[in-house]
Amino acid sequence: MYWTLELASYLEDAPWPAAKDELIDYAIRTGAPLEVVENLQDIEDENEIFENIEDIWPDYPSKEDFFFNEDEY
Repeated sequence: MYWTLELASYLEDAPWPAAKDELIDYAIRTGAPLEVVENLQDIEDENEIFENIEDIWPDYPSKEDFFFNEDEY
């Protein structure tokens, strides 16, 4: 299982919190690449409820990871 920012971005608007099967269904319905579906299928815990993308990919960059001064705009 591997994630990239591009692949993970397909799950940003997923109906969180969600179970593995719900995320797979969402990825298929929204036309996400096959790699996203395969990554979700590789998740071992069938019954876990995921609160957000960070539960699936802990290295997903958060807003704080980007140096952006909102006060300037």
